[in-house]
Amino acid sequence: MPSAKILEEKKQIVDQMTERLKSKSGVFVDYKGIKVIEDTEMRVKLREADVDYSVVRNRLMKFAVKNVGFDSIESILVGTTSLATSNEDPIAPARIIKEFADKMPEYFEIKAGFMDGKVLSVDEVNAIASIPALPVLQAQFLGTLLAPITSLAVVLKAAAEKGGGVVETEEKAEEATEATATEAPAEEPAKAESAEPVAEATAPETPETPAEEEAK
Repeated sequence: MPSAKILEEKKQIVDQMTERLKSKSGVFVDYKGIKVIEDTEMRVKLREADVDYSVVRNRLMKFAVKNVGFDSIESILVGTTSLATSNEDPIAPARIIKEFADKMPEYFEIKAGFMDGKVLSVDEVNAIASIPALPVLQAQFLGTLLAPITSLAVVLKAAAEKGGGVVETEEKAEEATEATATEAPAEEPAKAESAEPVAEATAPETPETPAEEEAK
């Protein structure tokens, strides 16, 4: 019979596994035959994405899955099992694990997964893995928000440039009108001077009286 110390150590391991199963997401993997260089490469990527990855003991994990209500996962806890979990990017475990499962399907296989307290099948894990990384999603979302603002800025700029051309044309028209107005009064005195001789030349002569005609 195991000593009290060993039982306490196992209990602590089960408690730790239980806490990991409360993470935002996780993926169970069968890692049989994976090479050291490939395992190291995968662990580096997982660590860079803030994903916790480790080999788990099936017998103890069975207690942990029952603690969180993941009883359906118990059946896949056979052979070699490792677990990748994340509390930062919920897509990261599935995305990175699937990347390596596709590269070496002969000895690296997804068993099951979970997200937000729900157990996921292999197909569901693969579907989630196709979602872009969180920074990419954030950039896409930001681009969607800025698109209307950018379009509005382009329209306003075009309207401002068009409006400036109209103002410039109107200013030129006003300048031309003022120039014409200042030249027109110079012609009026000339017309007034030429009017008097015409009036003298066309004035009718006064008819002579009969007495003046006899005197001639």
